[in-house]
Amino acid sequence: MAYVDFSSELLPATPAVAPRADPVPVNDRLTALEWSVVALARRDRLSSLAAPGALSIALGKVFGTRRHNPHLADPKLEALRRMAVLTWHRGFAVPASEVKAFLRAGFSTAQYETLTASIGVARDARAVRG
Repeated sequence: MAYVDFSSELLPATPAVAPRADPVPVNDRLTALEWSVVALARRDRLSSLAAPGALSIALGKVFGTRRHNPHLADPKLEALRRMAVLTWHRGFAVPASEVKAFLRAGFSTAQYETLTASIGVARDARAVRG
């Protein structure tokens, strides 16, 4: 069995990996809750973004069908869900009005870029798998 001396005298003074010069500010990251909203939005259809029409509501009342309401109660998380659903289905071809609504909800452009890049990588991986 070999012996390795890990005393401080033998260790290099500089770290093996230099810290990033431009660390990502904490407020430009998505929280764990926000990432879970993005993951759940992967299964939502584009139709989940539209409000149900009058006919759909009437038929639901007549036949007693209860449609699941995918909208989130928190307006900021709902804006994130909408952006994630659009990005999962359309990639970067998201209407400018939706991007503006996303930013108005309190998200930053860095968070938008992180979201779209992450979903883009996942979409590409899904396409490769078939």
